[in-house]
Amino acid sequence: MFFASDNAGPVHPKVMESLVKANADYAMPYGSDPIMGTVREQVREVFEAPEAAVYLVATGTAANSIILATQANPWETIFCSRIAHIHEDECGCPEFFTGGAKLTLVDAPDGKMDPDALKVAIEGEETRGVHGPQRGPVSITQATEKGTVYSLSELKTLINIAKSYGQKTHMDGARFTNALVSLGCSAAEMTWGVGIDAVSFGGTKNGLMGVEAVVLFDPDQAWEFELRRKRAAHLFSKHRFLSAQMQAYLTDDLWLELATKANTACARLTRGLKQTPDTKILFEPGANMIFAEWPRAGHQRLHDAGAQYYIYSGALEGDDPDEPLMARLVCDWSATDENIDRFIDLVKG
Repeated sequence: MFFASDNAGPVHPKVMESLVKANADYAMPYGSDPIMGTVREQVREVFEAPEAAVYLVATGTAANSIILATQANPWETIFCSRIAHIHEDECGCPEFFTGGAKLTLVDAPDGKMDPDALKVAIEGEETRGVHGPQRGPVSITQATEKGTVYSLSELKTLINIAKSYGQKTHMDGARFTNALVSLGCSAAEMTWGVGIDAVSFGGTKNGLMGVEAVVLFDPDQAWEFELRRKRAAHLFSKHRFLSAQMQAYLTDDLWLELATKANTACARLTRGLKQTPDTKILFEPGANMIFAEWPRAGHQRLHDAGAQYYIYSGALEGDDPDEPLMARLVCDWSATDENIDRFIDLVKG
């Protein structure tokens, strides 16, 4: 019963097999391995973007931060959700790699940025001439940090606002495939089709050991990204072990299969919790993440049985067994029906 995070789940066996195969011989370093050539074409095919520049890094923080450093000048501000990962969970990394660009936070009640709030935030900058930050890129997380998913029309609305002010757009796609499967759309439709300029195409949370793809739909930014990746110490020497993971991921649609399994598991868990007395789903799950609350007694039963997940508000220790505590639950590709049903039974008591 492990629902703490999808990045804590196991690596898929096909990915391990690909790593073993890549280890069988010599290969040129720094992305010159032949596997990377295949991966580059796989990614371009997935995104229907034959001219896109494609790079691999080991972490989502690196992918987001180096993209934003390529898009933003040090004297600009990046617009993002108030709960965006780049704000709350990356230790100032985007600010560091941009050389000092700041973040302007936009209200996002359910994890999705409010268009009116975004417009107000953008218009609030470039009002003080040389004394204030200039308008930089808009960063959108899909799926969001609350487990919700932007529709294509919602994405288009935000991006049209950004474009109307001449700003670039970035998508933090740590759970990109979970959102895509939920919407039933293509990668192209969810990115450049609505105006996204660059995307962090996540893999670590969806069955890989540790690799994220950076996809730049404007190839003119490619060389600057390469230089920034090297300077940020994210150009891997034995790059083939990144390439091998991504190759397995994109072969025979494994990426879609794993996200579908995770989303299906989340839907089962959501149904069970909705049928449980005194349990409240706080945001309608759009992919593979749930925020819910139920009484402390249920949390205590789960804790005693070895379940692992994060309690986001309140404390497990307390005198009132009926006090509701908020939890975050994330399903990965390996979640089983048996463990989900056992979890729900323990919540019920």
